[in-house]
Amino acid sequence: MIKLDNVFKFYPVRGGSRIILDHVTFNFRAGISYGILGINGAGKSTTMRILAGTELPNSGTVRRAARVSWPLGFAGGMHPHLSGRENVQFIARMYGQNPRRATEFVEDFAELGIYIDEPFRTYSSGMTQRLAFGLSMAIDFECYLIDEVTAVGDARFQERCRIELAKRRAKSDVIMVSHSMETIRDYCTRAIVLAHGVMHEFSDLDSAIALYKKLNL
Repeated sequence: MIKLDNVFKFYPVRGGSRIILDHVTFNFRAGISYGILGINGAGKSTTMRILAGTELPNSGTVRRAARVSWPLGFAGGMHPHLSGRENVQFIARMYGQNPRRATEFVEDFAELGIYIDEPFRTYSSGMTQRLAFGLSMAIDFECYLIDEVTAVGDARFQERCRIELAKRRAKSDVIMVSHSMETIRDYCTRAIVLAHGVMHEFSDLDSAIALYKKLNL
């Protein structure tokens, strides 16, 4: 599904560099949903952007053999001067989806009302995430990347997100970052603990969670 081959990612910092992925080779296999755990600053969100292709590694390659979503809630591809509706229609066309059907779904799901026709740059952070999440659900992906986005909005909207994700999981895989161990257990069958640039894979979620908690002490 997604294969990392000798991927190296770092950021320059004062006095040196911060390594996110230290020449990592890893195969995210089709038919498996993965949870990515790690302490704050370990590089989980950066890793998700690399998986999506919205950020590049310093070296190494990332190969995708499936249609992979952008990280749910990520709105970096939205044009600030287009309206929410225009952004949805443009991105739907890019992915070969029916623009009218995608727009109708997002209008109903995101519940932006008249703001769907306002410039995207005027949106609050909550509106931005609701539009981006709705658009992600309006496009058929084989793998959904989820970065803590199930916490978007109020309890009612979170429940709608959960229901829509459950529908997608029936035919798609998930790679998820979350600090909620309950969420990881609900969505994932395997876990990765990211620490010091290394991915440690676990088939047993409890073992992964135990290591994650130990790193947080």
